[in-house]
Amino acid sequence: MDKTINQRILLGICGGIAAYKSAELVRLLRKQGCEVKVVMTSSAMQFVSALTFQALSGNPVATLLLNAEEENAMGHINLARWADKIIIAPATANIMAKFSHGLADDLLSTIYLVATCPVYIAPAMNQAMWNKAITQENFQHLKSHGVKFIGPEQGSQACGEIGFGRMAEAKDIFLSLVQSSAEPGLLQNINIIISAGPTREPLDPVRYISNRSSGKMGYALAEAAKNAGANVTLISGPVILPVPENIRCIKVETAEEMHHAVISRADMHDIYIGAAAVADYSPVTVSRSKIKKQHNDSFIKMQKTKDILTDVATLGDRPSFVVGFAAETDDLEHYAIDKLKRKNLDMIAANWVGKEKGGFESDENALQVYWNCGKKTLKMTDKKLLAEQLISLIAEKMDEKNTV
Repeated sequence: MDKTINQRILLGICGGIAAYKSAELVRLLRKQGCEVKVVMTSSAMQFVSALTFQALSGNPVATLLLNAEEENAMGHINLARWADKIIIAPATANIMAKFSHGLADDLLSTIYLVATCPVYIAPAMNQAMWNKAITQENFQHLKSHGVKFIGPEQGSQACGEIGFGRMAEAKDIFLSLVQSSAEPGLLQNINIIISAGPTREPLDPVRYISNRSSGKMGYALAEAAKNAGANVTLISGPVILPVPENIRCIKVETAEEMHHAVISRADMHDIYIGAAAVADYSPVTVSRSKIKKQHNDSFIKMQKTKDILTDVATLGDRPSFVVGFAAETDDLEHYAIDKLKRKNLDMIAANWVGKEKGGFESDENALQVYWNCGKKTLKMTDKKLLAEQLISLIAEKMDEKNTV
């Protein structure tokens, strides 16, 4: 079950030009199934109207500490008790100082003092304010009290200066909030090996044959598995993504190199997830010098590459759970189930490519997941959230297999 659905998020908005980003944050949270209520300071309403957030959230916007229309006139307590999580975005230096020193002279600062749920802060201020010693002291003080910070980021600011103080983008805040709903010990101490990205099969010192895989799905799976408590080894083809923290990464380029990197380590792992888009063919010969353009047609003789999924699944001491991927342009279910059975897999995650949304290079995707006598649809969403859903499903089905 997706734990982000029906999450109750209280969004506090302070005065600053970054308040416009919070509208997108509300939209993303609502799209994911969260219920959102908004609290605005008087300064925030100078930048964005309360009506905007009322329309986006579907709930009245709270602005007053003492509201006679509240049934018991204790809006700060009611809102704090209602929320599963509180996010302040943008958070000014002023609100951080209030929180840090326990001041409560408006609705938002009072809610913070009453709150018992997790509190997140996305700072937004001038770089000089952020770097000021007292702000950094408040930052460290709040962290010591369990407040989680998202950002700030470095870059150009509305004032024209450059430095730390930019509010994180709405999408990054959204992901931080919903990913924190993942079950942390789901794969505690399980060893997982994941292959990701494309391979490159060289033709000469200049050219190679490859595909459109960006590695985003495989890297998202590696991070989701790590967050679920697993020990992760990532075998990565050439991509431009940063390696997530606390993940061992082996960089490879060709299909042959990826095959060796996976097979030589597979027997030391409990789960293998083959998310890489490995080339099916490679050139028989590689020219030592650049191939010149010819007047006539040119032909390249190709040979099949080794099948990593099949070889992992047929190892004598194979991982106890083997997951494949299938990217298809037509007849997705037929080809996915055929691959599941033919390669002796425990599970296969299939997705469409060449469509308007999802697939290679996109930040979003949807999956049709199949296993023996079962299937599940994972709807179109950000690949990081999709990865969490797939990791949860893998853990569930592996547990079922091991208890039969």
